[in-house]
Amino acid sequence: MPKVEKGRLLWVDDEIDLLRPHLLFVQGRGYHVDAVANGDDALELLRLHPYDLVLLDEQMPGRSGMEVFDELRRLDPLVPVVMVTKSEEDHTMTEAIGRRVADYLVKPTSPRQVLSVVTRLLEGSSIRQQHVAREFASRFRELNALNGADRDWRDWAQDYSEFVDWEMRLREAGETGLLSSLETLLDDFRREFCKFVVKNYGGWVNGAAERPPLSVDIVPQFLDPVLSRDKHVLFVIIDCLRLDQWRAILPLLAAHAEVEEGLYYSILPSATPYARNAIFSGWFPDDIAKEYPGWWEREGEGSLNGFEDALFQRQIRRLAGPDLPVHYEKVFTANDGEQALHRLPNYFAQPGVTALVFNFVDLLTHGRSESAVLLEVARDKEALRALSRQWFERSHALTAIKEAIRQKIPVLLTTDHGSIHCHQPATVYARRDATQNLRYKFGDGLRVQDPSTAYSVNDEKTLRFPVGISGMNYVMGVEDYFFVYPTKLREYQARYRGSFLHGGISPEEMILPVALLTAR
Repeated sequence: MPKVEKGRLLWVDDEIDLLRPHLLFVQGRGYHVDAVANGDDALELLRLHPYDLVLLDEQMPGRSGMEVFDELRRLDPLVPVVMVTKSEEDHTMTEAIGRRVADYLVKPTSPRQVLSVVTRLLEGSSIRQQHVAREFASRFRELNALNGADRDWRDWAQDYSEFVDWEMRLREAGETGLLSSLETLLDDFRREFCKFVVKNYGGWVNGAAERPPLSVDIVPQFLDPVLSRDKHVLFVIIDCLRLDQWRAILPLLAAHAEVEEGLYYSILPSATPYARNAIFSGWFPDDIAKEYPGWWEREGEGSLNGFEDALFQRQIRRLAGPDLPVHYEKVFTANDGEQALHRLPNYFAQPGVTALVFNFVDLLTHGRSESAVLLEVARDKEALRALSRQWFERSHALTAIKEAIRQKIPVLLTTDHGSIHCHQPATVYARRDATQNLRYKFGDGLRVQDPSTAYSVNDEKTLRFPVGISGMNYVMGVEDYFFVYPTKLREYQARYRGSFLHGGISPEEMILPVALLTAR
């Protein structure tokens, strides 16, 4: 059987005869190598044959390496080029990098150095794919053995974090065949996580000594220590940011700042009117209702988030005293973002805390269910993750963070809840006064056809909710169930199956990032 070539290389060097040991070494590892001593011959070969990689001497008589490179790019814009030179001067290296060479070698080089560069450029992705596959296959057995194991809240958060990382690594490596195995593990994990939350949530919010950090703890536990030390903090909340979306934008932030990541749990319902108010107030819903009963009685849940600035100011005053300046901005549109950035210099000019809330990801998640265009471009969690990164890369949020870091102002970044890709309908029976949400509902005489599809509560103290009317029931979807009415069964299934929703119980909605960003 003929030996399969790993790739075609073109090596251009006016001292090519002296490099015979290098050529033989690379050829012996399965690569086809064409060797020429000048740029004209190299360009002629490039016109005749496609190559997988070009090794190009920077200093040659006649056409220089840089001149050959420019002409080569017109012939083949994509072929990777490794520049080889005797010069160790910085400007030579920076010019080569500036012209987008794939790598850079300084003579004298060893055959092993050349092979290392060639292998990395031509086989690197394949090698990484094989390594990830082997590593996951080994870890899969360990993760599978954990199914049904006794975990505390830290274990659940840590294991879910690992699932997120594996999903992103397997996709990046192109190992889509292993994703189905991972999804099976995640389905079992999600099911057991929901049981864990249902069993423990009432204790967490009613004084249990051992509980995770919750939404009410974000400011006192994460923000206040930084504020006490630095007297100045930028507090950024990106609404509806899943942990995997956070991990997708993390490299963009790590390029500018040191990032220290933690995890916390959203309160229930894992939805903006409850979770974000809990962050800004430091209170559960029943405490907010006691302090501001008129707010809670306002029509519509959307209005519940109309007082975040006042809640935040009051919490900061409790923690840091009455004299510290507090600024709050909510960004829905590009114009809102421009206005917020325009005011930042004044906010940053004195000690204090500045809170910026960005709603784009939440708007994208909700809009996907209503727009055929958004549904097409955000078809699954991978696409939603990619869109979130594309937005963040050009967002006012990143601009504000970079400006804070430039001024050595620490940034605390978090979210109020995540979302889950819902596929399973759960029939719910409700009266006309029930809330309309698809992952959680409140109402008189409310019940779910299959009790295993929801967390059902009839005592508001279990959720730390305000005292309701007699007979009030609270239900929250578990796993990836969404609620449908028996009278509109087909309509709701057709419209909302495959939607990204929130408000219920799942690791995707509840296990969330909180990160401290500081200047290097």
